[in-house]
Amino acid sequence: MNGNIEVTYKIVNKNDLNLTLSLEELFTNEKVVKLIKSEFAKGHRNIDIKADLPLTDKFKLETIKEHHNFTVSKNDFADILALAEDDATTKKLLKKDCFIELVDIKTIE
Repeated sequence: MNGNIEVTYKIVNKNDLNLTLSLEELFTNEKVVKLIKSEFAKGHRNIDIKADLPLTDKFKLETIKEHHNFTVSKNDFADILALAEDDATTKKLLKKDCFIELVDIKTIE
């Protein structure tokens, strides 16, 4: 195969935050509801937060990480993860309790 692949990865530590929350979980937390009431309904009494539809939307809380890139031949596709680990080791990015997470793989002509 001709061409190259641009690989983007990030270094993830086992202590990094990676949490997915639903809006339903958020609005069942008393501290969050109290904060919303105090911010948007200041001075009002007997306020309740209600939603018409089931709250199925989710969002993620995660540690912001820098993305790193390298380019390899399309022939090396099967070894991308090992090559990303080699690239991180060469750049002295990989430390104890860290691992590689692939973010994006793009074909370059």
